[in-house]
Amino acid sequence: MRLDWREIGTWIWRGLGGALAVGGMEIAADLGETPLALVPFATSIVVVMGMPEASPAQPRALVGGHLVSASCGLLLLWLFGPSQVVAAAAVGVAMVAMRLTGTMHPPAAINPIIIVIEQLPATFLLVPIGLGAALLALFAFVWHNLGQRGAWPRRWS
Repeated sequence: MRLDWREIGTWIWRGLGGALAVGGMEIAADLGETPLALVPFATSIVVVMGMPEASPAQPRALVGGHLVSASCGLLLLWLFGPSQVVAAAAVGVAMVAMRLTGTMHPPAAINPIIIVIEQLPATFLLVPIGLGAALLALFAFVWHNLGQRGAWPRRWS
């Protein structure tokens, strides 16, 4: 097996960026007094930092997927109340909604579960969801483009 030092360097850069993003998420959770378990960005960070060329890693999917998915969770919570069945249904609705809106971001599917089970308020859509997704997109833009100019995003829409 031949080692490709350039590829290894790319993965080290991506891994460092992912670690910094998770660290930032942990600090933001502490500062915002939000339990880390309610901040749904760890898997999004892995997708955006580890696979920046993938469709689910693009800004529209990242931000839109989180907002659409969380909105589905809030809507079903409001309509039917909290339960495991409602949480499961909300994930299914979120999958369809993300597909229909062109915002498919699989890690965002955790949002409806968290929202329904924890009975979170509508403000959760703004903070941490909206703000967190926007900050992750900004971080990814800066980080990937420091490593290689024009590296991210592949497309904005």
